[in-house]
Amino acid sequence: MSDPIADLEKRIGYTFQSRELLERALTHSSFGEGRKTHRNYERLEFLGDRVLGLMTAEALFNAFEGADEGALAPRLNSLVRKETCADVARAVDIGSALKIGRSEEKGGGRDKTSILGDACESLIAAIYLDGGRPAVQAFYDQHWGSKIEDLKHKPKDAKSALQEWAAKKGYTQPRYDLRERSGPDHRPIFTVEVMVAPLDPETGEGKSKQAAEREAATNLLAREGVHVR
Repeated sequence: MSDPIADLEKRIGYTFQSRELLERALTHSSFGEGRKTHRNYERLEFLGDRVLGLMTAEALFNAFEGADEGALAPRLNSLVRKETCADVARAVDIGSALKIGRSEEKGGGRDKTSILGDACESLIAAIYLDGGRPAVQAFYDQHWGSKIEDLKHKPKDAKSALQEWAAKKGYTQPRYDLRERSGPDHRPIFTVEVMVAPLDPETGEGKSKQAAEREAATNLLAREGVHVR
């Protein structure tokens, strides 16, 4: 019978010196329902979030030479958010090695983005504590290196471009407000207003709030003579 934890070690390319540390990194708070208390991954998640943030900030600092904080911050946020961590967790199948309670198991906990994102951060912390910076850096480079390369070549969307441009100008960060929802329920039209002080607001329409926000950002940038690249 295969060992899910040993199989995970093979997938991540790292063998732990402390098996207990790895098991704790994979233990959800729901595990042990109705039985004795088990140490879960919440403390490790706290540390892993900071380790991930540091490695990502350093990687972006080196990859985007000359970019200021306003340009780096949204990129960092996209790389450390729960959804990104969950994608990495799915890539190495952390879910199959998780220790979770019965109710969470029945609720599809092994594939929940929130749980997988947290577990990925706890695994990062465990690798860091067990093998130091070189070990966790190798894991990071394997799973985040390509994402950073993609950011170099990916054109900015209008909302990101507006956020960066506003930061460079010293303006307030964009704020989006839904002004109107019209049309039938099966085909709604959303009108959104974006505000960047001290500029006049601008509006945009779309079939979703997100699409309307992107159009509003595009319209404001175009009005100010800024082209998204």
